[in-house]
Amino acid sequence: MTDDKPPSTSGSRPGLLSRWADAFRTTPRDREGLLELLAQARRDQILDADEHRMLESVLEVATIQVRDIMIPRGKIVVLERDASPQDMLQIIIESGHSRFPVIADDRDEVIGILLAKDLLRFFVESSGQRFRIKECLRPAVFIPESKRLNVLLKEFRISHNHMAIVVDEYGGVSGLLTIEDVLEQIVGEIDDEHDPDEEVMIVPEQEDTWRVDALARIEDLNEELGTAFSDEHYDTVGGLVMHELGRLPRKGESLVLEGMRFTVLRADRRRVHAVRLRRLAG
Repeated sequence: MTDDKPPSTSGSRPGLLSRWADAFRTTPRDREGLLELLAQARRDQILDADEHRMLESVLEVATIQVRDIMIPRGKIVVLERDASPQDMLQIIIESGHSRFPVIADDRDEVIGILLAKDLLRFFVESSGQRFRIKECLRPAVFIPESKRLNVLLKEFRISHNHMAIVVDEYGGVSGLLTIEDVLEQIVGEIDDEHDPDEEVMIVPEQEDTWRVDALARIEDLNEELGTAFSDEHYDTVGGLVMHELGRLPRKGESLVLEGMRFTVLRADRRRVHAVRLRRLAG
């Protein structure tokens, strides 16, 4: 009997397109069926771990809203319209970013976006001229918290914008999102030379209140806050929250453990990203 399949080199691994074709021989009926098909393809080693994760992430982008991954208002690095060019340059150097929202009287009044290269060009070419920031500003793009990431990514591609200001239902600035943030949801974390080698995982916000990365280790949390949470069954704060609730929590859910209130700040279908801890009185 003649084999209809083309010959393959002994011991060689099939190409990516060939393996994907094998994975999709059974037509799924819905999104859940497609996810299960991908999982089966991973178990059958048709897809490797990175391919499986990336394909799952592509599907999830359509279900994730801007509010789920945006940089929160308090962490946005802004430039003030009336600041001197020297002060702006100092902020640019310290932050390492390339684009900055420019505000007027407060953070809710974003009047445009300044590119670091435009300010640097002024220092090189000004020849003593006065810096007029209005001539350098690019239009700011404003988007609602509820916008889906796949829609935003398409808009980024069409408009060639790389940054959007996120506003809440009252028109106030609630966060910021860049095209890099969206792409990281698909391909994973993209580090550059300005990213810190070790991110601060536990950040004090006010008295007896902390913002905690869900990947922070329980051991580090106990040392930092003087708590005594067990790490026998889980290593991270996110694991602790999921264990106590018995499921993956949604944003805004909270629970009280040993005199501490845990409130989920960010979470998606795969894991918890950030929580707020508040020590309760008494």
